[in-house]
Amino acid sequence: MKKHKQHTDEEKTKIILEVLREDQTINEIASKYEVHPKSIQDWKKQFLANASYAMNPNKSLKEYEAKIKERDKEVDELHRQLGDITAQLNWAKKKSKEFGLEY
Repeated sequence: MKKHKQHTDEEKTKIILEVLREDQTINEIASKYEVHPKSIQDWKKQFLANASYAMNPNKSLKEYEAKIKERDKEVDELHRQLGDITAQLNWAKKKSKEFGLEY
């Protein structure tokens, strides 16, 4: 069984730029680089879907920072809830001991 070559991002970009020039068909380019045409189609789709980030790299950074900030808020809320539940559990343990129940 033939092992598939892993292509670097730079190689994929070079191949996709050739595809976009439309001098050759995807099948011709796939044959040239020994890549399955479906892989090239997938890379092209991903490349075009993310092209706007190349024009505005700060956009992706800002989106990433916003996601981190939102996750931090979620983690803080979960910590707060955990603290509340821990306090309730400790109170219940204390009360159960007052009534002679061991937990």
